[in-house]
Amino acid sequence: MFTGFMVNAWQVGTIVAVVAGVVGFFVVLRGAAFPAHAIPNGAFAGAAGANLIGLNPLLGLGVFSALAALGIGGLGKRGRPDVATALALVLMLALGAAFLSQSTQYEPEIYSLLFGEILGVSSTQILPTLLLGLASVLAIAVLYRRLLLTSLLPDVAASKGVDPYRVDVMFLLVVGLATTMTVPVVGALLIFSLMIGPPAAARTLTSRPGAALWLSVSFSLLTIWIAIAASYQTNWPVGFYVGVISAAWYLAARTYVRTQSFLVLRRRVI
Repeated sequence: MFTGFMVNAWQVGTIVAVVAGVVGFFVVLRGAAFPAHAIPNGAFAGAAGANLIGLNPLLGLGVFSALAALGIGGLGKRGRPDVATALALVLMLALGAAFLSQSTQYEPEIYSLLFGEILGVSSTQILPTLLLGLASVLAIAVLYRRLLLTSLLPDVAASKGVDPYRVDVMFLLVVGLATTMTVPVVGALLIFSLMIGPPAAARTLTSRPGAALWLSVSFSLLTIWIAIAASYQTNWPVGFYVGVISAAWYLAARTYVRTQSFLVLRRRVI
């Protein structure tokens, strides 16, 4: 389990989990689950287009992720953000369908981009993933205070001269950057569950941003590690375990909070 190709899976999975936990915390905090779903799911069209013209699919992912982030941010400023996000997703999926219709040699890559191939990660993918992951985490560190202010205290942020629109666009670009480095590893559908389930559970358990951020990363790491180990033992897809465990974190957190509230109320009654 810890030799050969599995070493690459453990290393890349750990990097992806840290990035998903950090970025996902602010996705949940800002109520940006829909954009976090739309950007990775639509960006695969960029990889399809890049493959069609003979370029590296990673380049296509990056370009489409950035365009999606800018489009959602720009259109959302003057209209309904949910409509802008939906339109961006629909447009990218339409382009992806058009690109794929012109190619007959892309089926394995489609599966990989949607559901991930973490057990098939090569050693050459580790360094690019690490560098993009570091860039994502550093960007969040730079934006940390502004993200907290605009998410929790928008009036205070405005009084301090923080432009919420600019912060929102920068954050969406970070989501796009995280998408670029994570989609080739865990897939577009799975990075969404990893960015939502563990961070949502952490946010449910504590209202302190620092503690919630650390819990989010911890839950994400445990999710990936358990999923890789379980997949190795059972030969079931890693994606199945990632999705189930991510949802289980949130359900467990909600159950724990409800139980604690019930016990407190019961003590007061008695």
